[in-house]
Amino acid sequence: MSFQIKILLLSFAVSTIISLIVIPILRKLKVGQSEREDGPKSHLKKKGTPTMGGIILIITIVLLSAFLYIDYATDEPEIATRLLPMVFVTIGFGLIGFIDDFKKVVLHNTDGLSPKLKMLGLLIIAIAYVVMLVFNFENGTDIYIPFVHQYITLPLWVYIPFAVLVILATTNAVNLTDGIDGLSTSVTTIILTCLTVISIIWDVKETTIFGCIIIGAGLGFLLFNLHPAQVFMGDTGSLLLGGAIAGIALYLKLPLLLIIIAIVPVIETLSVILQVAYFKKTGNRLFKMSPIHHHFELSGWKENKIVSIFSLITLIMCMVGIMAI
Repeated sequence: MSFQIKILLLSFAVSTIISLIVIPILRKLKVGQSEREDGPKSHLKKKGTPTMGGIILIITIVLLSAFLYIDYATDEPEIATRLLPMVFVTIGFGLIGFIDDFKKVVLHNTDGLSPKLKMLGLLIIAIAYVVMLVFNFENGTDIYIPFVHQYITLPLWVYIPFAVLVILATTNAVNLTDGIDGLSTSVTTIILTCLTVISIIWDVKETTIFGCIIIGAGLGFLLFNLHPAQVFMGDTGSLLLGGAIAGIALYLKLPLLLIIIAIVPVIETLSVILQVAYFKKTGNRLFKMSPIHHHFELSGWKENKIVSIFSLITLIMCMVGIMAI
C-alpha cells in the first residue's frame, strides 16, 4: 500500500505546484471563461476566470508517468510498457480538448473546434486505444458482469465498436458534468478512486499506478477549482478525465460497472437527452435547465450543496460498485 500512497502524494504535490505556476500565467494571458447568456445569472460573475486549467492535469500526468515509466523500466519493464496505452488515451483526449479551448479562448473563435473534427479526433484516439488493448497487449474481448461475478467474451466485431462507444459516451458524460465549480473534478476523482481500489484488490499494478497519478493530479487541481473557482478545467480537463475513466475501466474489463459508479455523469447525460426530446415533442422544458445540475441551481441550491450531494451519491454508488465485483 505504501507505494500507492507515495505516488498519490507525489502527484498531488506536483499538481499543486504546477497550479500555482500555471494559474497566474493563464490570468496574465487573459485566458478567461466566457459564460452562456442563457445560463444561470449567477455564472455571469465568473466571466474572465482562467480556463484551460486541464493543462495542469496534462503536465502532471506526463511528468509522473515519465518518471514512473523510467523507474519501472529496469526492474518491471512489462508494468512500464502497460502504462503507455492509458497515458495515450488520457493525454490524447486532453489534447483534443486543448485544441478546442485554444481556438475558443485564445483565438476567440466562439465555435472552437468544429463538432465533426472534434468527434473525428476522439474517434481516432478511441479506436487506436481499443486496438492497442486487443492486439498489442492481448487484453482480450471479455467483460466482467457486476453482481453476477462472471466474464462474457464478445466477438471481436462486437467488442471493438462497443468499447469505442464506451469511451466516447463516458467522455461526453464527464464533459456535460463540468458545469459548476468543482463538480466534475470531485465526481471523477471519486470514480477514479473506486477503479484504483478495485485495481489494488485485483492486484493490477499498472492501473493502480496510473489511477494514483490521476487521483493525485485531480486533488491538487481541486484545491483551486472548488467554489469560488480560481480556475476552470475547460474541455482540456473534462475530456482528459473522461478518457482516463473509460481507459482504466476498459483495461480492467469493467465498462458495465461505469453504469453504477459513474451514475452522476450518466444522469447528467440522460437529463440533456430527455430535455431535448421533451421539448421537441411538447415545446416545453422538462427541467428548468439541463444538464440537471443547472436545474438544481435554478431551484435555489448553492453550488457547494450540489457538489457535496452529487459527490456523496457518487461515493455511495462506488461502494455499491466495489461490492458488485
